[in-house]
Amino acid sequence: MNDYSQPRPGKIELHGNGLGAPSSEEVERRAREIAMIDERNPDEFTEADWKQARQELMGAENHTPPEETPDNADLTEEWSVVASSKGHRTPRPGTEEEGTVGEHCVIDGLEEAAHDQMLEARREELQQEGEIS
Repeated sequence: MNDYSQPRPGKIELHGNGLGAPSSEEVERRAREIAMIDERNPDEFTEADWKQARQELMGAENHTPPEETPDNADLTEEWSVVASSKGHRTPRPGTEEEGTVGEHCVIDGLEEAAHDQMLEARREELQQEGEIS
C-alpha cells in the first residue's frame, strides 16, 4: 500500500479487535483480501500477496545480528550484576523520535480503513457483475 523508508512495526489492532501474533489463517485471509482488491481471484493469492499480508500484520522482521567489533568480540571479564542505571526507553522500530504511539495508531487505523474501503468497493463491483451474492 505505502512505501516506507524504515520497516514498519506490526499491527496491534485489526478491524477494531486487539491483535496479538497473527495466526497463519489471519495472514491467509489478509492475502486473499489483497488479491481481491487487486482484481484477482482470492482463492489464487500469490506468494507476493502472502508476503505483503504477513508484513502488514506482523511488521518487518529484523534478522540482522548485531555487528561484531574488536571491542565486543571477546569477553574479557564479567561485569557487575548490580545495575547502576534504571535504563531508558528505546524507540519502537520504524518510528521517528518525535512521533508518538498514538500518532502511529491513528495512521494504522487510517490505513486499515482504506484497506476495508477498497475491499468493500471490490465486493460491490463483483456483486454488480453477478460473480458473488
